[in-house]
Amino acid sequence: MKKFPKIVFIGSSFFSFFSLKELFDQEYNIIGIVTSPDNIKIKGKKKNLSPIKKYAIKNRIPILQPKNLIDSSFFQEIKKWNADIQIVVSFKILPKKIWSYPKMGTFNLHASLLPQYKGAAPINWAIMNGENKTGLTTFFISNQIDSGNILLQKEIQIKKEDTAGDLEKRLKKISGPMIIKTLEGIIQKKIKSIPQNKTKFSLLKNAPKISTKDCKIFWKESSIDDIYNKIRGLSPSPTAWTYLSYNNNKFVRLKIFFVKKLREKHNHPIGLVFLSSQEMKVSVTNGFIFIMEAQIEGRKKMNIKNLINGIKIKENLFVL
Repeated sequence: MKKFPKIVFIGSSFFSFFSLKELFDQEYNIIGIVTSPDNIKIKGKKKNLSPIKKYAIKNRIPILQPKNLIDSSFFQEIKKWNADIQIVVSFKILPKKIWSYPKMGTFNLHASLLPQYKGAAPINWAIMNGENKTGLTTFFISNQIDSGNILLQKEIQIKKEDTAGDLEKRLKKISGPMIIKTLEGIIQKKIKSIPQNKTKFSLLKNAPKISTKDCKIFWKESSIDDIYNKIRGLSPSPTAWTYLSYNNNKFVRLKIFFVKKLREKHNHPIGLVFLSSQEMKVSVTNGFIFIMEAQIEGRKKMNIKNLINGIKIKENLFVL
């Protein structure tokens, strides 16, 4: 194992796992890992271990799972590791005393081209807003969230049919090498960090945490592109949803995972649902949205052919 620097890795999601594995595979000196507490399933009281914790246990890396990041006992425990540098990928906001103590600093990897899309859901919002590019940014953590000096950036294209899940997979693949390149640049003092206010963005967009309300589709108020992008940007999670109305006064919640769009002039009411044996399309402004994969509340996610087979009433359907 490399003796320098001593690294503490901080992360909790499957996205962060790729960076951790790359560091370990390249034989960097990971002296400790900080991750979230175990997710305990209430029914059977079974602990659901994150991939980060499983990897730490498998490779005998010391681990901390603080319930309270500002607790003095957590600070005392992490400081005992005496890290030279800390690397953060997909974690909560750290208090200053945690990120400021390593002599080489603490850097974070964020899934956007900062200062664009600061916040908890950069991948989702980039697609929802119809962007054609995004990327990864590494930066030194500072007092303000996602606002520290930029170290490196890597740009990738967003394909027209990409879902948030598709884009996340591609970003995962380049996240590990990005972490290594940043770390080596810091060690060798070959990176000159850049303040975010010196970057070339005239209109800044944020990426706040997505609520259930944000996921509702507004068919009448939205353009065909806005609807298409929203569904892609929320798939597979947290998922766009609507109400499917039948018999005029009965409603069922419908989650929509995958769609296609067709621009076409028509005189149909917005939100009218057309069903055939293998097709479900919704009339929208200037075209149609074809639902390819969805889930009726209380049922499993299905391709559209199977979902249609389970719908008894096939006329006078609307989405609201």
